[in-house]
Order: sequence, then C-alpha cells, then structure tokens
Amino acid sequence: MILTRRGTPDLIEARARLLAGASSARALLDEALAAAASPPAARAFIRRFDAQALATADAIDALRSAGAPLPPLAGLAVSVKDLYKVAGFPTTGGSAALADAPVAVAGADCAAVARLRQAGAALVGHTNLSEFAFSGVGLNPHHGTPVNAGCAALDATPRVPGGSTSGGATSVAAGAAWAALGSDTGGSIRIPAALQGLVGFKNTQSLTPLEGCIPLSSTLDTSCAITRSVRDAVLLHEVLAARRVHLPGRPLAALRLAVPRTLMLDGLEAPVARAFERALATLRQGGAQLHEIDLPELDELAAINAQGGFSAAESWAWHRELLAQRGERYDPRVALRIRRGEAMSAADYIELGRLRRDWITRVETRLQGFEAALSPTVPLVAPPLAPLLTDDAAFFAVNASLLRNTAAVNFLDGCALSMPCQAVGELPVGLMVWAPALHDDGLLGAALAIEQALAAAGD
Repeated sequence: MILTRRGTPDLIEARARLLAGASSARALLDEALAAAASPPAARAFIRRFDAQALATADAIDALRSAGAPLPPLAGLAVSVKDLYKVAGFPTTGGSAALADAPVAVAGADCAAVARLRQAGAALVGHTNLSEFAFSGVGLNPHHGTPVNAGCAALDATPRVPGGSTSGGATSVAAGAAWAALGSDTGGSIRIPAALQGLVGFKNTQSLTPLEGCIPLSSTLDTSCAITRSVRDAVLLHEVLAARRVHLPGRPLAALRLAVPRTLMLDGLEAPVARAFERALATLRQGGAQLHEIDLPELDELAAINAQGGFSAAESWAWHRELLAQRGERYDPRVALRIRRGEAMSAADYIELGRLRRDWITRVETRLQGFEAALSPTVPLVAPPLAPLLTDDAAFFAVNASLLRNTAAVNFLDGCALSMPCQAVGELPVGLMVWAPALHDDGLLGAALAIEQALAAAGD
C-alpha cells in the first residue's frame, strides 16, 4: 500500500482498493459521510449533498459490477468550496449577505464542478470559508469557524484552520473528503494545506476555469484543490484543467532548486525554521542542487500593493452594490478590506497592472535555470483560534503574516505546491515549491521527488 507521508491512504490508494474489489464506493462514501458528521469536521460544511453523493457512489459500484472502466475519481468524496455553483443548491460565499441566493437549476454546475462530476467525484457538500474568500486565517462569523483538524490530535488548543479554504482543508484532514475544490487568490489553498498537514497545489491561473465561481480578484483567483498527497494533486489538476500532466521524471539529484533569502525567510517561528532547514538538509543529502539567491523584487511587493492591490480593486467592483444594499450583513473585517478598493482610481489600477508585468519579467529572469524555488509556505504554525476571534489587531497581523509568502506567487502568476515537511509529532509546517507561470508539470515532477525524499527521511 502506498501511503502519504502522514501514514494515511490517499485518493489514488482508495481508487486502487475499489478496482481490486477490496472495498466499494458506497462503503468508502459512508465512511466519509460519518467523518463529516464527527466533531473534527464541525463547521467544515455549510451544506451537505448527501443524496447526490450517494447516488454517484451507487452508480460507480454498478459500473464496477458490470465490469465497466471506472472514471478517474471513482465515486470518491470530494468537497466543494461555497464559491462554486453546484446544481440543486445555492451558492452563498459563506456570507449572510447572500443567504437568499437562488438554487442552481439542474445542469447548472460551474465549469470546475462539472469536470469533477464528469470524472466521477461524489460531491459531498459546500465547505465553509472566510467570507467571500477574503482572508488567510479562515474565520467565519456567520457559520462559525472550523477548528484545525490537522493539529487536533497533536495539541488540545483549538487552532486556526487557515483560509480562505478553511472548511475544505478541514474536510480532508478530518476524513470527510479525499480532496477539496477551493480557490487561491493569495494563498487560500496553500495556507490551510500548510497549517493542517496537507498538500495544496495552486496551478497557473489560466489552466483551470473560473466560470460559475464567485470572484474575489479576476486577476489573481485560481481554481485548484487540496489533497492528501502530491500524486493526488497531479490527478486533481488533470481533472480540473482537462489536460494531461507530462511529468519529466527527473530524479532528485537532477534538480536545481533556488532558495530565496529575501523576505520569505524573515521572522520564521522556531518550529517552521527547524522543519524548513531539516527539509533542505534532506534534499541536499539526496543530491538536489540547492542555491541560495537574493530576490530583491520580493521587497517591492508591499509598496506596489499598498493601496490594496488587485483584490481590493476587483472585489470592490463586484461587491459595491451588494455592500450598499446589505453591508450590515458582511463580516466587518471583510467589508473593510473590500472598501479599500473604492479609493483606487482607474489610473491607479492601470499602473498596478503595468508594475506587475515589469515585476514578473524581472523575477522570471532571476529564476531562469532553476526547476523551482523553495520557501516555507507560511512563517508560523497554526496559532490559537480564540484570540483572533475578538482582537482585530491580532487578526490582521496574523493574516498579513500568513499571506506574505504565498501571495508573491499569485502576483507572479506562477504555480506553487505546499507539502508537509514537519517531523512526526510536530505541528504541521508547509514546504512551498514554486515556479513561474506554465511551469506546472516540471513543478509537479519536482514535488513528487521532494515528497519521496522527505517521506524516506521520516521513515
């Protein structure tokens, strides 16, 4: 049996069990639905799709009984962030402002959900999130906040789940789903994956469809997934992007990897610093060529985005009428960030685009000749939840810290994968492997080699 580094089966292993007749789609779905109702998954879901999911699992078992080939996701449980339109249900963005949103009619799945359904996924429910996906912490005052299920077995302190795909990560960490469809605008897939000991892959934005998804930033939003392993990330990307990943198959010793010293290593909490350095040592011992580099462009990002960046400008364009009508129903912290976009002029927005294009060109030049760059996904382990519920200053400080490293890749229009790199018994720490746009296949190949090296070192 092939397991993830944390010792639990992944989606591909579950599919192999189905093909071998060792289990059924219905039995595996029953286990997932039971997990969804368990305490570790509390507040992970806003609404459940049990009847649809059970019908899918039964249809897959009928195919298997008839000797027909099974689709890639084979009736296995996949959760969906409450930004994506699913036929038969409303989509509310985790917000009270859209509590009366209409139910999507039959056949009205958004593009990403349609691809999951076509691939045989048993869609188990809409998951909780930071309202309208605007936070890296994962709090939601309307539906309650899921507790970090990846930390729960290690620490009695309820910890933040990471956002904005908080419920999606919790659904996977709690065993209620094998994978979670989410979105990543500044780290919303990779942050909760890192904090909960999972894998989160943010592909190049243009490769996956966003139609039918409530937007935060049309420039930065990316449709992607949280999984239990890198190979599952490859499979989910193939489904969502409707493309075949061509892995280069290069061994670890053939990889040339950059380790940027600028910004991304600043202020690391001790557990993160230890896990990151241990991971780098493991990769060096495995023959990987690691090169520390300066990347001064990273220090420019705060000034470039000082007015709120694309997220503020583009979310204001989408939300301004709804805020005027129902602003009192918004999370005040989210409304505050959206309203920053009101002060941005057309000239400011156009200049931001120009600055970004120039910045991307310079960063891509510095990263030429490397398969990928390596950084901690976030500079801290999941902090305790309780103080952030009421302390605005603490919330915004943690939010900025969580987004610092990951958001740089979105501004680059790049691709990135976070994988666990902590030792057994330690709180989760994410290792981020990242690269410029359209280097997705090489990045995934490098991530597979890195995951294998880290798993071997942990055995």
